[in-house]
Amino acid sequence: MTEKRFERKKRIKELIYDRHYRPMKQKEIGYLLQVAPEDRDEFVSILKELVDEGVIEVTKRGKYQPLSVKHVKGTFTCTQKGFGFVAVEGEEQDYYIHERNMNGAFHEDTVLMEVLEDHPKAGRRKEGKIIKILKRGMTTIVGTLQKNQNFGFVVPDNLRFDSDIFVSKSECKNLTSGFKVLVKITNYGDERHSPEGEIVEVLGHKDDPRVDILSIVKAYNLPMEFDENVRRQVDKIPGEVDGSSYGNRKDIRDWQMVTIDGEDAKDLDDAITLERKGKNYLLGVHIADVSEYVTEYSPLDKEALKRGTSVYLVDRVIPMLPHQLSNGICSLNAGCDRLALSCIMEIDPSGKVVDHEIAETLIRVDRRMTYTSVAKILDGDEKEQESYKDFVPMFELMGELSEILRKRRHKRGGIDFDFPESKILLDDNGRPTDIFPQVRNIATKIIEDFMLCANETIAEDFYWREIPFLYRTHDIPDEEKVGKLQAFLQNFGIYLKISKDEIHPMEVQKLLTKIEGTAEEPLISRLTLRSMKQAKYSVYSSGHFGLATRYYCHFTSPIRRYPDLQIHRIIKENLHGDFNRKRFGHYEAILPKVAEQSSKTERRAEETEREVEKLKKAEYMKRRIGEIHKGIISGITSWGIYVELPNTVEGMVHVSILPGDYYYYDEKTYSMIGERTGREFKLGQQVEIRVKDVDMLLKNIDFELVEEDDYGEEQWNEVDSQQ
Repeated sequence: MTEKRFERKKRIKELIYDRHYRPMKQKEIGYLLQVAPEDRDEFVSILKELVDEGVIEVTKRGKYQPLSVKHVKGTFTCTQKGFGFVAVEGEEQDYYIHERNMNGAFHEDTVLMEVLEDHPKAGRRKEGKIIKILKRGMTTIVGTLQKNQNFGFVVPDNLRFDSDIFVSKSECKNLTSGFKVLVKITNYGDERHSPEGEIVEVLGHKDDPRVDILSIVKAYNLPMEFDENVRRQVDKIPGEVDGSSYGNRKDIRDWQMVTIDGEDAKDLDDAITLERKGKNYLLGVHIADVSEYVTEYSPLDKEALKRGTSVYLVDRVIPMLPHQLSNGICSLNAGCDRLALSCIMEIDPSGKVVDHEIAETLIRVDRRMTYTSVAKILDGDEKEQESYKDFVPMFELMGELSEILRKRRHKRGGIDFDFPESKILLDDNGRPTDIFPQVRNIATKIIEDFMLCANETIAEDFYWREIPFLYRTHDIPDEEKVGKLQAFLQNFGIYLKISKDEIHPMEVQKLLTKIEGTAEEPLISRLTLRSMKQAKYSVYSSGHFGLATRYYCHFTSPIRRYPDLQIHRIIKENLHGDFNRKRFGHYEAILPKVAEQSSKTERRAEETEREVEKLKKAEYMKRRIGEIHKGIISGITSWGIYVELPNTVEGMVHVSILPGDYYYYDEKTYSMIGERTGREFKLGQQVEIRVKDVDMLLKNIDFELVEEDDYGEEQWNEVDSQQ
């Protein structure tokens, strides 16, 4: 929008909302504002725009006036039960939308909503009614084709899109029922007509190997292929680094250096050096200099911003950058000269960074180590120590410094939620063969501690330089959620210290330390985690609650995260002395959009990873219907209790089949209580379950409780031996 049009639009809005204004027709407003003949078309278009945006309204007699009721713009989220919610930017609570008030809106649509109830009674949500769809959110749908003689229809995989999509006979071509397809919606239908669409991609039959995961990838609109412009740019990038061409860089190829990653990692973007400097430690965190090859506004850069992050699924990685870069010249492979951006920190015995240097470097990694191998070395494995005897002193120093850094972080209040991740193994056909918890070892903690230290050091340095930057922030938890957590903890005689309606991370950390090793630990840890907010990217350094630090950013993974790549550019421009007023203004303009896009793509990646994990866990348990397992209650709602098994699989026991009584949910104590017997089910409680059923469409796993009378002692011994 031009500045002139913006001013005209503002003037018209101010006129209509003036307290002396009386409703007028278009021509009357034009006369009053003395609109010139050549500007009339734009004037009419501005009035229409204001109406479409829900800023003003027009009466049946064609008179323009302020809104008679409150209208707001938001994003509609549909539920599987038919009703939905509208999230409005700047408002913490969503508006409830009854099915009769959806007005043809579908999941993720941008809508204009009339507020029906803005200040509801306690315990009730605000309520709204959708009056206009401003922008469709879902333009393509993944689903299963059902075909008959004259036409076909696609049943969406996403149950929040609650209508089948009609496709013509010609669209179905030679496909049969059961094929997974990607459909572009051409008509969203109405009360009497189904949406219509055209098939733009055939993914394969639903029973074909790996089509199930591909369907989820396509449903989340994750880009998989790189276009011709990107491929042409990649082809021009050299395959190796010629060290003699980089005399302007700090050459540290003679420093003893290692990478430490998982066994199957191929995109190695961080290397470590560590030595003594008197009583202090000299820690070097050396990060692949991806920005040397991915230049601003190039096809590679635009594609990387669009993707935002690499996505790690159980059977594939969808990279942010092409493999020629991520696994090639940008990967810090042992024995190869590589370009890096290094943060070299001098750290005193208390863990404080007393000095640091940020430099463009030329490096060469000596050894590619794995977490498993380094953990064995530090655990005293003689065979492993002999294999890497020249590096053992450095690894021992790493363990020493890592513990110091962790203690310092703990002392200031840093929170460490140590929930194991799921590891899912698949066979050649993509079927899950095993699921188990992947627990962090000493080596993974070392790398985590060193990366955190570098990220904090970089963020603090650039905060005080007062130039535009991209931070990783984690806001203080909501007062309401903290209040609920505090009320629950009082059942255990635990009291949180809250000052001015806010909680300090130190209090959360004290809580987790206090319950460590107790029976209540899983229960309280989960509820505490649920009370936290989601971390995000921001141009403001508002602090990171979970790490208890004022300054934090993501600097250490530019191969797989766009924010890291973006701040590498800022750091390098500053090192070169190129950060002039023009570049200052440039970054001030683009960084808010980068922060928003990066947070959005991060959430998309997390949701995709979670959906694929749920799918494979459901498939794994489908072959185990009837089996009995022990687990702990991991969640309780009014509709049932959730039980997590030792292998991280979670299923639900519906409230209607809880044995021996009619149960109700007590929100204050997060427990399920029998009305007659008073029997309680609580979070963290151990129970035995039988796998009752699995719904592959919903990816839901149903359990039923097994009472002691239902199972003989001999059979229990058999189950115990299987755990």
